[in-house]
Amino acid sequence: MHFLAAASPPVAPLIALLVFGIVFLLVLILKFKLQAFLSLILVSVTVAAVSKFVNPDAVPLTEVASTIVSSMGGALGFIATIIGIGSIFGAILEHSGGTQALASSMLKRFGEKRAPWAMLFTGFVISIPVFLDVALVMLAPLLYALARDTKKPLLYFGLPLVAGMAVTHAFVPPTPGPVAVSFILGVSLGWVILFGVIVGLPTAIICGPWLCSRFANIIGDGPSVLDAPAEDQEVDLPDYKFVLALIGLPILLILTGTIIEQTTASKLAEGLTNAERQTALANALAVAPPVQQFIYFVSHPVIALLLSTLAALYFLGTRRGVSREKLLEISTNALGPAGIIILITGAGGVFKGVLKETGITTALAEAFGDSGIHVLVLAWIFATLVRIAQGSATVAMLTAAGLMVGFVEGMSQQMLALVTIVIAAGATGFSHVNDSGFWMISRYFRMTEAQTLRSWTVVSTAISLVGFALAMLVSVFV
Repeated sequence: MHFLAAASPPVAPLIALLVFGIVFLLVLILKFKLQAFLSLILVSVTVAAVSKFVNPDAVPLTEVASTIVSSMGGALGFIATIIGIGSIFGAILEHSGGTQALASSMLKRFGEKRAPWAMLFTGFVISIPVFLDVALVMLAPLLYALARDTKKPLLYFGLPLVAGMAVTHAFVPPTPGPVAVSFILGVSLGWVILFGVIVGLPTAIICGPWLCSRFANIIGDGPSVLDAPAEDQEVDLPDYKFVLALIGLPILLILTGTIIEQTTASKLAEGLTNAERQTALANALAVAPPVQQFIYFVSHPVIALLLSTLAALYFLGTRRGVSREKLLEISTNALGPAGIIILITGAGGVFKGVLKETGITTALAEAFGDSGIHVLVLAWIFATLVRIAQGSATVAMLTAAGLMVGFVEGMSQQMLALVTIVIAAGATGFSHVNDSGFWMISRYFRMTEAQTLRSWTVVSTAISLVGFALAMLVSVFV
């Protein structure tokens, strides 16, 4: 792979090339309806091929293809494994009724009067292992039944549910967005999980029932769910406590590994570069006591998630009478949608690699480095602009992460985690008609486009702004 020379790149031409690349990406996705994976790859190839004309030190034309391949390979090694295992985990949880068990238990404990809070916390927990769209499909019948039985508007329960889902889907790994951004920025998932919860939980509470209740009657004379057929009662749901334990196991293990890593890193010599520090940390952990080595081994995100997935396959599958053939079918089907997401996130890694090899990230850092704009503000702005322009939260997070690479060199893991969180916040807000999630919520909550804009768009924007503000507040202490 080509490495840039030490000389400063031509800032203005490279920034212009970046603007061209982003506009080209938007045109491909919005006008030509080209799939996001192909769009990101095509833009990456184009930018890399043209870069030599504006920067003599950029990647040569003969090495563009190898840069694309190596960037894709580097990104997929970690991301594909996490997303693949996590998809199977979520599918087993969904098939076993774990999602419904958790929602039902929350409703029983909170009671009818506080059902919106039950839905908020259900969404917050469920969307950690289960994709937001899948969770919404699974819990839609429960929402309809609640609206029918309580004679309350559907949005009274539905908006808090999707608010909780949206927060953890964007803020807390192992969902694809934060996993990919963590990899691109080089931050431990443990720190992202920790700050994702620290920022995400208050964000969900602030933007939950208190805000959502203002939009409960927005449907007006829209289709009613009160005459919807009663939901069949599931008599063999798994224990919700066990479901919570399965979801919490990988999170707890990953956080434990982060603590071990931080404790070990604190004993290393000062003045090391990031690469030297990583090497010294690996050497120190390799000679740690066997018990500590084992704990650190099982705390790796891949191992932690694999253990929880295997436990789910056995206890929520085999032990409950599900045949091996059925479990194989569930797992295989889960990898279909996951494959699309993996390729898109891999293409985001390619885009990041191209931005680095062409000198664009260095030019961007030079252009904004002395602007006085806080790095978290810049990250949020990048993610928000791409989100508003093309709709996909995942593409917005990947693009923003690639743009931020030149700004985060030498930052602590804690600050890198906060950069990840504000990128997630920016990519969550301002949901409108170019967002597939907008149409899914509009369909399942039986709203018109205008009603969805006046309710879900406002809530998603509030999540973005509150999450960003809380991350800025946390950064004061970090």
